[in-house]
Amino acid sequence: MWAAKIVAVSSQKTEGKEPFSPEKVLGEPNATPLGQASNEAWIPKKESNNEFIEVRFGKSLVAKQVTVVENFNPGSVSKIELVDTRGAKHQVYTNDSPGPVPEQFRSLQVTFSPGTYRTIGVVVTMNTKAVNGVNQIDAIGIADVAESMVKKEFKNEQPGVTFDSAMVNLGPNVNSKYVDTHPVISPDGRTLFFARQESPQNVGGAKDVQDVWYSNLSNPQKKTWNQAKNIGSPINTTGPNGLASVSSDGNTAVLINVYNPDGSLDPKGLSLARRTKTGWSQPIKIEIEDFYNNDEENVDYYLATSGKVLLMAVDRRDGQGEQDIFVSFMKADGKTWSKPKNLGANINTKKPEFAPFLAADGKTLYFASEGHGGYGKSDVFYAKRLDDSWTNWTKPRNLGASVNSPDFDAYYTVSAAGEDAYLVSARNGIGGSKDIFRISLTPTFRPEVVTLVRGKVLDAASKKPVAATIRYENLLTGEEIGVAETSPIDGSYTIVLPSGAHYGYRAEAKDYLAESDNLDVTDRQKYSEVNQDLFLVPFAVGQSIKLNNIFFAQSKYYLRENSYPELLRLVRILKDYPQVEIKLEGHTDNQGDPQLNVKLSQDRVNEVKKYLVSKGISGNRITTEGFGGGKPIASNDQEETRKLNRRVEFRITKK
Repeated sequence: MWAAKIVAVSSQKTEGKEPFSPEKVLGEPNATPLGQASNEAWIPKKESNNEFIEVRFGKSLVAKQVTVVENFNPGSVSKIELVDTRGAKHQVYTNDSPGPVPEQFRSLQVTFSPGTYRTIGVVVTMNTKAVNGVNQIDAIGIADVAESMVKKEFKNEQPGVTFDSAMVNLGPNVNSKYVDTHPVISPDGRTLFFARQESPQNVGGAKDVQDVWYSNLSNPQKKTWNQAKNIGSPINTTGPNGLASVSSDGNTAVLINVYNPDGSLDPKGLSLARRTKTGWSQPIKIEIEDFYNNDEENVDYYLATSGKVLLMAVDRRDGQGEQDIFVSFMKADGKTWSKPKNLGANINTKKPEFAPFLAADGKTLYFASEGHGGYGKSDVFYAKRLDDSWTNWTKPRNLGASVNSPDFDAYYTVSAAGEDAYLVSARNGIGGSKDIFRISLTPTFRPEVVTLVRGKVLDAASKKPVAATIRYENLLTGEEIGVAETSPIDGSYTIVLPSGAHYGYRAEAKDYLAESDNLDVTDRQKYSEVNQDLFLVPFAVGQSIKLNNIFFAQSKYYLRENSYPELLRLVRILKDYPQVEIKLEGHTDNQGDPQLNVKLSQDRVNEVKKYLVSKGISGNRITTEGFGGGKPIASNDQEETRKLNRRVEFRITKK
């Protein structure tokens, strides 16, 4: 948002709407030509170390950045303060030695971690004595995203994303003299799927329009790849085959076209294949409510890492024109998908938008467009989702000349770490063909931080792998965020958790009870990977299950609200199996008075029982006992292991 009102100013060249007046700071940047004094920017009084201007905005927001556009003779800004809705000021920028900078103009963009307050105004303080000549400010803005607010013509820098190297061709192990296109990188960055056109090694030979190929990362440090292989049947047939996306666990693939039982392909839809112990399953049609595409030759799909959001680039009557990007959501049955919803006019134009890729954060969208303008016929753009309507996006931004060229550039994909991007370009391809390239990103415009969690799902008794479904949720809201499947080969799983929340996750399988786990990534600032095995307990009398996602106030027995999703699952189990009886067992560590620990553990399990009874479970089916610190399962010598002893379990006493 750009400033909407002047509140106070130390001095002014003129008043009202006259040239150089403070009101010229309002609205978006408009003072041109850059680097010259303009009637459309404010000029403060000279020879002062305490010039200032205070502005207000049309509404408040939780700010992540503030931008001050210095149209002429930049460098005098000495302090920037945010003003919250109560009038308090919060300093976010200071320069104790202001002075001339090499540029003739500057967009001073300051980013910071959001505070607990909402910003409604900004105060900019200047030392005009420190910079000779006329100093001008053209605009002041705030944003709740850390992306640039300023059009490229008002920035003294190259537009687009900054890269630490030029585009790197992935080389002959991946690329060929044939067209290699539509890269899909697995979230862990270790497997690259792509399409190869009219290769003699395609299932149907050189006349085969397109097959799916893949390559595995051979050296993470050198970022080199093994020799690519044809993925084979049943995914590849003699018709045009394409892999649109792969799930976070690498066990589910979304494919273009519907695979008919007779081996033919129907372009009116898409299919899903799952990895099995012996390869990939026969693809089955994905059912989408009111799905149609008026341009069957041009279609793209992308399944988000959550497994619950499906993007598609199709031509529909309810679009803006030609190919548009739509979104569909998994329905409650876990099998069918909702009617496609257009992402709106901020993303889509009257010309084609295609190749959508939603980063692992679930917010950052990369896509190709012929309608937003740029360097060539189609360029890659970036936008960030601002809310859950899926129609409110930041203004799409061209990724710049490092990515886009006068030729064809599209199919941009990023690993969960956000460090490397892959795309297709016709520049310098092997044999003059389209090839797949890699670019290493600096953090400026990479997606938001995520944590990749991987491990195995094991039988708690035998420690053998179990085929299971992984579900993960926001523990504060109880909302299920995503779903994944374990590998049928070794029981491994992978999920991706965007920063900013406390998550619970668990495995589900028939005839087993799940021990949930949790991970708090509310304040995690860097990409990380966590290894965590999940255990399933056979549903039998005598078996004990830890309720890892039940939380109490420190040294108290009051349940925290992020315990409710776990407790509601226990309620469902007890309602689904009305004959089952359980014993709730409470445990603490060995810190403090042993008798008080026994009482605390008893009070806690009594509180859990009270909650279950409040949800309609008969108290006669539940007994309780507190053991204090008498039954540790880990060392009490250090906090990292001691916390494992603070737990609530339930034991099946009757089935």
